[in-house]
Amino acid sequence: MKKILVINGPNLNLLGKREPTVYGNHSFESYFNELKEKFTTVTLSYYQSNIEGEIIDKLHEVGFTYDGIVLNAAAYTHTSVAIADAIKAIETPVVEVHISNVYARETFRHKSFLAPNVKGIITGFGLQSYELAIQSFL
Repeated sequence: MKKILVINGPNLNLLGKREPTVYGNHSFESYFNELKEKFTTVTLSYYQSNIEGEIIDKLHEVGFTYDGIVLNAAAYTHTSVAIADAIKAIETPVVEVHISNVYARETFRHKSFLAPNVKGIITGFGLQSYELAIQSFL
């Protein structure tokens, strides 16, 4: 059975409450339960942190044993060379996801430091971005 980890970065613990016009009104925890019900042949795990170093530690922890990582690094996507380096250092493929279409937002969101080191990027499909990323590993 494939093992896939979903990692969410800063402020994504507020999904369902934070800017519902951008991110919707569905909490990630309830959506993650729907993903587990949909992908019964996959061992899905979930991790969220607002702290850059904790995200890096989690990438190091699973980056040699899991089959895939779905990463929404949120604002760290546009600022963190350290997370980009961690992705480059591990063997497990990573798919970068974004709930919103980052290219329809502020200009600073158009740059991803992670992009050169990930398998692919899915952006702008709401929470379905996670489902599409999981499917890419199957």
